[in-house]
Parts: sequence; structure tokens; C-alpha cells
Amino acid sequence: MSLRPRSIPAAHAPDNVVDEVAGPPFTPTEAAAAIAIGLLALLISGLMGLLLAALVAEGRLTAPGIGLTAMLEALSIGVVTGAAGIVLKPVRLRPIAALAALALVGLDLATLRTGGESVMIVRALAGVPEGILLWISIGFISRTATPERWAAVLFTGMGLTQLAVATGLSGLVLPRFGANGGYVAVAVGAALAIPAAFFLPRSLGSVTAAGAETSGAPPFRGWVALAGTLCMAASLTAVALYVIPLAQQAGLSVAVGRTSISVALGCQMAGGALATILAGRIRYISVFWICAAVFLATWGVYALHAPAWLFIAMTGLSGLAAFVAGPFLVPMTIEADPSRRAAMQSGAVQLLAGAFGPLLAALAVTDHNVRGVLVLAVGLQGAGLAVANVLHRIAHAERIAPYSSANP
Repeated sequence: MSLRPRSIPAAHAPDNVVDEVAGPPFTPTEAAAAIAIGLLALLISGLMGLLLAALVAEGRLTAPGIGLTAMLEALSIGVVTGAAGIVLKPVRLRPIAALAALALVGLDLATLRTGGESVMIVRALAGVPEGILLWISIGFISRTATPERWAAVLFTGMGLTQLAVATGLSGLVLPRFGANGGYVAVAVGAALAIPAAFFLPRSLGSVTAAGAETSGAPPFRGWVALAGTLCMAASLTAVALYVIPLAQQAGLSVAVGRTSISVALGCQMAGGALATILAGRIRYISVFWICAAVFLATWGVYALHAPAWLFIAMTGLSGLAAFVAGPFLVPMTIEADPSRRAAMQSGAVQLLAGAFGPLLAALAVTDHNVRGVLVLAVGLQGAGLAVANVLHRIAHAERIAPYSSANP
């Protein structure tokens, strides 16, 4: 599924622009700035565990507060990103991004003087500018000719930057400077978004020939596609939270569970790179079926007393499949809603799945048996796949209907 920009014919598109669906094409610099803004907005998502655990070690946060603080910030990012896509028009992006980045730096630094509930409040507020920055990045991605490719670039870059920063924090910053040093490092990362903001497109074009706005609420079919996105993404976040307990229940050690998570993180970057290659060459529905088979096989291994090597290998394969499937959620929403208003909400919904999946998982497990999360995941993945298939069949039927009526 690859749409060509209406403003530049495919055969005459110059090499110094990035394909876009409508409006003036993006320059490579503008595209790089839009992706960089998204990476910096999402940087905290891979560091929450490290930073919040450091606050607990310093007596500034309780252990239950880790989950609550992480959930509040993730929800804030997701809600703000989604609301911005409905309410805000994609104009004057440079000053908006610069102000959001400046606010984020201030909130990251404000975290240095917090403890207990004030940590939760400040981090929830930090989700507001993070959500604004992510809205801009998603707006760029949703307007490209192959959004799954650019989403994969964001996914891959996210994995690389988060892994690099997490390694630096663990080895150099946190042991010497504690949690405050970590949040100063995060503030420095947020500050990089300020100069990047001045290289963004000034505004984003519409995506229909009539010039309709991309901002606003999606139509009904777009909401259905987002529901499918929520189910498929939530199934993965629910299981990911319980990898170590699942390893223990399978008779394996905590070390095996931790190794599995590390392997999965490495494989995720490979998955993002693979999605970049596959973008525009394979239908999203085919990707979903293949990846779903990988997920089901992995969860089947988790349900058995599998040997350590198999548990680790399948966890890594599942991580790769997750980062292959993730970017293809965007073309699913575009096929359901060609105005791309639903596509503007896809990133927000995937963030919300990070809270929705664990919430449902908490209801499906007990202290003595965590395998209920596997049943939950199968149900969610099945529901998401069903939605994707129904929407794809409807869209396919609508595409061939004019030809059928013209050739009775």
C-alpha cells in the first residue's frame, strides 16, 4: 500500500525531497528533524524502569509507585498525542515544538527536587510536552507515501537511542550521580529538541484532493481500526510484563528471564530494520498473519516447561516480530480512513496499549499462576486480527466494486 504525492508525479520526483501524499514535499532535513523530535519525545519510555528504580533506592518513591508513575506518564503522552491530533491544526510547528521542548526540559529538571506523589505529578505533566512533540512526528509519518517505512525508522531509532542512553545511564551516570543525574541526562536530551524544532516543516499539508484537514476526529471505520490496534498492541505489552514470572513458572531461573528480555531488545532493532525493508513491498495483512503465528508459537512455548535456549530464542523472535508488525499498524488505519485522521491517533493508541495491556493482565493472573496472561493475549491478538481482516476485506470490496459495475 503506497500512495504517491499528488504534488509531484512519481516519475519526476526529485532526489532532494521526501515523498509526501499532499502539499509541498518534505526536504531530507525536515524529515530528519521530524523523526528526531519523535525519538526525543519517546526517549523516556525506555528509561522509566532505570530512573524510577533509582528513585526507589534513594527512598524518594515506593515500589508500587514505579508502576503508577510510569502509567501516569504513558497515559499523559498517549492522551495528549491523541487530543492534539483531533484539536490542533498542523501549522506553526516550529514555535510549538520549541516551546514544548523548553517546557519538557523544565519539567525534567523539576523532577530533581521531587519525591513521593510530587514525582507522579511532575512526570504526568512531563507527558504533555512529550505528547505534543510526538504528535508532530506522527503527523509527518502519516503524510508520507509509505508511512510504514517511516514508522519503522522511528521504531528502529527508538530502540538504538534508548539502548545507548540506558547503557550510559547504568554504567556511568546512575552509579555516580544517582536519579538526579539520570534526569539531568534526560533533560539534556530534551534540550536537543529545541534546535531540531527550527528544522521542522512550518506546517503539514492535507491528504485529500479536496484539501480536507487531517485534524479532527476519525470516522467510525477509523475508530474501529484504532480498536484493532489497541487489541494487538495490548496483547504484546501484557505478556512482556510477565516474561520473568513466566520463565520461573516454567522452571527456569530469573537470569534466563532477564537474558530473554535483553535478547528481545536486540531483536527489536533488527525487526525495525526489517520492517523498513519490507515497507511498500508487502501487504500489512500478510505481515499481521505471519507475526501473529510467531506470537502464538512464543506463547505456546511459555505455557510449557521449555528448555532455556528455546525460551530465550522464542522471546527474541517475538521481539523481532513485534517491531516488524508495529509500523504496519499505520497503513491499516490509513486504508480504513483515507483522510488519515485515524493514522494521527495510531501512535497515541499504541502508547495507551502500554497501560491497557498491563491493566487487563493484572486481572488475569494470580500470585501462583501467571499463565492467565497468555490466554488474555491470545484473545486480544485474535480480536485485533479479526478487526484487521474485516476492514481489509471491506476496503478490497470497495476498490473492486467500480470495476465490477463497469463490467457486468
